[in-house]
Amino acid sequence: MSAKIPITDNHMHIDPRARGLEAVKDFQKSGGTHIILVTKPSWSLGIAVKKPEDYLAVFDETVEIASKIREIGVGAFPVLGVHPAEISKLTEYMELPEATETMKKGLELAAGYVERGLAVGIKSGRPHYPVSSEVWAASNEIMEHAFFLGKEQDCAVQLHTESVEEPELQDIAERAKKTGIKMYRVVKHYSPPLVKTCEELGIFPGVISVKGAIEQALEEGTRFMMETDYIDDPDRPGAVLGPKTVPKRTMKLIETHGEEPFWVVHKENPEKVYDIEIEL
Repeated sequence: MSAKIPITDNHMHIDPRARGLEAVKDFQKSGGTHIILVTKPSWSLGIAVKKPEDYLAVFDETVEIASKIREIGVGAFPVLGVHPAEISKLTEYMELPEATETMKKGLELAAGYVERGLAVGIKSGRPHYPVSSEVWAASNEIMEHAFFLGKEQDCAVQLHTESVEEPELQDIAERAKKTGIKMYRVVKHYSPPLVKTCEELGIFPGVISVKGAIEQALEEGTRFMMETDYIDDPDRPGAVLGPKTVPKRTMKLIETHGEEPFWVVHKENPEKVYDIEIEL
């Protein structure tokens, strides 16, 4: 099956220790053409971060995997950064201020890859689980630093956060706005289909493509991207959604909605957000 339009997954992880390129081939055979390839958390690669430079191994691996993905004919654009849950890992063996600085400096190193043209965005956010008020404040400080770096590089900042509705999105938007980053560069990964709310706030949603979500999103417009958050973990095959999900769901929805909305979702939107070219 080949697509007449590009089909882009806004958030996938590919791990050579797991299915690796075989997962990409599944995506490709189902009609997928482009992947926004996001760094895995350092601990999932067996890296215990003691200093900011330890993140370089994570970034380098992601850039290398992207190159291998391109070799098999799928577009791959790295988004590099520091998973917000790192703060809980780091504070197991260092004080919170040191953990905060380590993560901020890690984000600065990620921004260096964007500056050199090796990545198209930065990954940040805040924990998706309950934490102390001190850790929450530190996490927001780290996320705001990512926004500042995104403004400096004029690049996307993709966010992993708690489950969001309008109040949480409003809080994130206010924090982003004060740094001066272009708001369409702020990408809410794993977003519910709150397309209009995100549009009003300026945030760009990457809608998690569970059953019914894309139909809901389309009722509110085409200002969103589709994603699986495929994590390529050998212990959790298929989690969060499998690599075939976005292409298969797109092909199915084209039957009722036509290709035009998905041209916007899969080509025009990622081109604008990440400043990239999505070619068939």
